[in-house]
Amino acid sequence: MLDEIQAKRLTGALVIVTFLVIALGGVIRIYDAGESCPDWPTCFGTIGFDVSEAEQEAWYEANPDEIDSRGSGHRYTIFQIFTEWAHRLLAGVVLGPLVLLNWLIVRRDEGLGSEARLASSVAVALIVWQGAVGWLTVRMDNEHWSVALHLGSALAFMLSLIWLWLAISRDRGDLSYWIDFESVDDKWANRLLGLSAAVLFTLFSGAFVSTTGGANTGCGVGGLYDSWPLCRGELLPSIHDWVLQSQIIHRWMVVGVAASLLGASWLAWKEFGSDSVLCKWFWGSTALYLVNIGIGASYILSWDVNDDYTESLSLIHLLVASLSFIVLSTAWMGTTMALVEEEDDE
Repeated sequence: MLDEIQAKRLTGALVIVTFLVIALGGVIRIYDAGESCPDWPTCFGTIGFDVSEAEQEAWYEANPDEIDSRGSGHRYTIFQIFTEWAHRLLAGVVLGPLVLLNWLIVRRDEGLGSEARLASSVAVALIVWQGAVGWLTVRMDNEHWSVALHLGSALAFMLSLIWLWLAISRDRGDLSYWIDFESVDDKWANRLLGLSAAVLFTLFSGAFVSTTGGANTGCGVGGLYDSWPLCRGELLPSIHDWVLQSQIIHRWMVVGVAASLLGASWLAWKEFGSDSVLCKWFWGSTALYLVNIGIGASYILSWDVNDDYTESLSLIHLLVASLSFIVLSTAWMGTTMALVEEEDDE
């Protein structure tokens, strides 16, 4: 029993730490610190972050193939280097070993079933994969696809931990009412899976926009109506450059997914009632998604107000989008587990 309690609490703590790692990754992006530690796993050949501009120059001279993508004369502040260094420390030194420890606790506990053991093994595999993707992202100088892959891997890892937490709770029989999903038919499980994938895809498209030079301002900035909700004064502008105009494509996708979420939430309310756990999770994800549309609009409209304020909105935009995906995906996992459990009982 002690191991079960330890595993559940540790898994819950790991979920929180993982979200902090994702948030710190967002901080790195908004402060343009993605290449502030150009080597991996060290940082300018050291294990620390206090690297002066002179020391950075000396390292670049000794490693001419590692010149920053912004140019050979670009240098980073100590704060920028610290954000990347802290991100690696939290992910590699704190999160990685604790995931392994949790795996050992789960494996030695005879009271936990095969699903909990499988989930803990998947979490270990994904944390190793995430480290490899982190190395790749550094080597590729934060190419768009590598950043999206890094974010997607982090979210997949977080979902594996939530899956583990759910499995441990079900094995103990102590699922709280707010996450004790009712069994639904395959139609609803597939609907949840499809919507989760759609929200994730819009999240990736937003990450592409934010990491592509010129894409953030593709529809203009600071002008109500002209820059948002319109795009340079047009509702349906023609697409001439898929990269630079990726923001309007992202907006079209967001509107489509928002309509789908509202429709699915309404159907869940009609079929299961407002007291249904699934209905509440549907509306929770939808509410987060709609609020995030407003945050995205504020980001565009306040572009020229204050750089720190604007970039903070960008970070919040990323995190709320991630939460909407996590809420919807957790509902899918919970309902799927309940459906499998019901079939096993039969």
